[in-house]
Amino acid sequence: MDSLVRSLLLLLLPVVVLSEDLPESWQPGNYTNSTSDALRFLSDYNSTAEEVFFYSVSASWNYETNITEYNSKLQVKADLEEQAFIQAWGFKAKETFSDKFLDSLPNPKDKRLMSGIKVLGAANLPQAEREEFNTILSTMERIYSTAKVHPEPNISWSMNPDLTGIMARNRSYKQLLFAWEGWHNAAGVPVKQYYPRYVELSNKAAQADGYEDTGAYWRSWYESETFEQDIEKLFKTIKPLYLNLHAFVRRQLYNFYGPKYINLKGPIPAHLLGNMWAQTWNNIYDMMTPFPKKPNVDVTNEMVKQGYNVTHMFHVAEEFFTSLGLEAMPREFWEKSMFVKPKDREVVCQGSAWDFLNHKDFRILQCTTVTMEQLMSVHHGMGDIEYFLQYKDQHVGFRSGANPGFLQAIGDIIALSVSTPNHLHKINLLESASSDAETDLNFLLKMALEEIAFLPFGYLIDLWRWSVFSGITTPDNYNSDWWHLRTKYQGICPPTIRTEEHFDPGAKYHIPGNYPYISYFVSYILKFQFHEKLCQAANHTGPLHTCDIYQSAEAGTILKKVLQAGSSKPWPDVLEDAIGTREMSASSLMKYFEPVTKWLEKQNVNETLGWPEFAWVPPIPEGYPEDIGKN
Repeated sequence: MDSLVRSLLLLLLPVVVLSEDLPESWQPGNYTNSTSDALRFLSDYNSTAEEVFFYSVSASWNYETNITEYNSKLQVKADLEEQAFIQAWGFKAKETFSDKFLDSLPNPKDKRLMSGIKVLGAANLPQAEREEFNTILSTMERIYSTAKVHPEPNISWSMNPDLTGIMARNRSYKQLLFAWEGWHNAAGVPVKQYYPRYVELSNKAAQADGYEDTGAYWRSWYESETFEQDIEKLFKTIKPLYLNLHAFVRRQLYNFYGPKYINLKGPIPAHLLGNMWAQTWNNIYDMMTPFPKKPNVDVTNEMVKQGYNVTHMFHVAEEFFTSLGLEAMPREFWEKSMFVKPKDREVVCQGSAWDFLNHKDFRILQCTTVTMEQLMSVHHGMGDIEYFLQYKDQHVGFRSGANPGFLQAIGDIIALSVSTPNHLHKINLLESASSDAETDLNFLLKMALEEIAFLPFGYLIDLWRWSVFSGITTPDNYNSDWWHLRTKYQGICPPTIRTEEHFDPGAKYHIPGNYPYISYFVSYILKFQFHEKLCQAANHTGPLHTCDIYQSAEAGTILKKVLQAGSSKPWPDVLEDAIGTREMSASSLMKYFEPVTKWLEKQNVNETLGWPEFAWVPPIPEGYPEDIGKN
């Protein structure tokens, strides 16, 4: 789990361990409202927090790699003690150092640190409500992580690898519907009874810190009064490309499934796009390939042929980073990470990178399989670790991305290079790096199915949550508002009738897991901005989509500067230092995809772009679900 997400979310955890019950060594000392004592306070906080955070991160790791009631109790205990620590030091900061005094501190970074320590989150709640809030969070995550679909009485499918594989490779309308409906019912429905109370308590905690609601608190991490408008503007920039991609994909699915299930002027049934949440569509690339006689840009088969295993995939990723002059993975990474799903216990398979805040222990938790898609994920996760390694000597309050999207972007920047035919040839996974216009279009369409297809999903998740937190979306219309947004922005619809008895948002990990999601959208914009700048530093010539920064020390120098800053400066400052602008822009993204944009526009001359926003639902197949095992 990255340190930014963890430190922010811990502010939302409850406290039933009283601050006075903490070990004496974890208690704040006595300080006066003076510059010297403020600096001493920050230093004492840093050294104590490292000890406390290591303890609680270790407990969380033990739980997520072995989901048992015993480990759950230890995790809750550690989290509560950490929050008691945050409460004790937060109260001390509020009592001792006034906001007016903080303005007088010579170094603005010190005010930045102290202001963060003063935010108490759920520590503001009465003790009984803190305990209730913690129980709700733990319960929702457990429901999701242990949910199963049962095609037969003695058979169960978990999300990874069973349902993930079915959604990616199966092309049977009925079987995909069974997997989709089964998961949304098993993981989503049980969460709904807990969600309204979670919202109520979360808002109460945020309001005590001066925010209108939890959504306002989450948005504050981006340090912009116009953040919502900025994000909307970015989405509108990429929307024409998305509409063209959607129309092309809809036509190809129509050719395969026919008019009974695909409406050429309507939204696409959500279960047909290769992913449980229709968030990325690259798994149906085989149905979309513009020029199938050209070389396949998916090197999964070649990886298997060469005997790739999971450990080798991580070593390949490490070599990419060291080729830029960045850090090799420390010993603890190789000895303590969980690279594959164990067969003897339940684990959280949501890929994550972990910083144990002790300057040396950094780990990956991932249920990795040998595929090209997973090779990209491995590079992404190691990019997170590289971020941790570079900012590990910052004050603990600054050990996070410049904003939540920065951390996500760094690993994805590397994946843009790794996925190019040029790089795959360099590492002996592709026979030839030579390409022509048709091969390039194959590659770019596959990238668009992953990158462009994701953007409206990355945007709408938190649009829904912000509406819930603000009270506009109520428990009586949780699900209808969810599908309104998914239809409006993604152009997809549920494959069967969904009502308010269902809770389909809860079938996506980040909702019950309480993880903000707009950072993914931000990261997709930022990574193309960074990529263009790094390619310039690497003296790349040619189209942006062919750039590979592998072995460029110059590109590595720019990256290192971004990573080492952590969150010690406002993100526009970090962005300007790196690439010369203070604003997020989709221009680099549009430049990257320009060739496939023009191609899609030609393919769609006679197609309808867009869809009505009403919830069109396709018919249920005859015999479903009784004959599911036969089709």
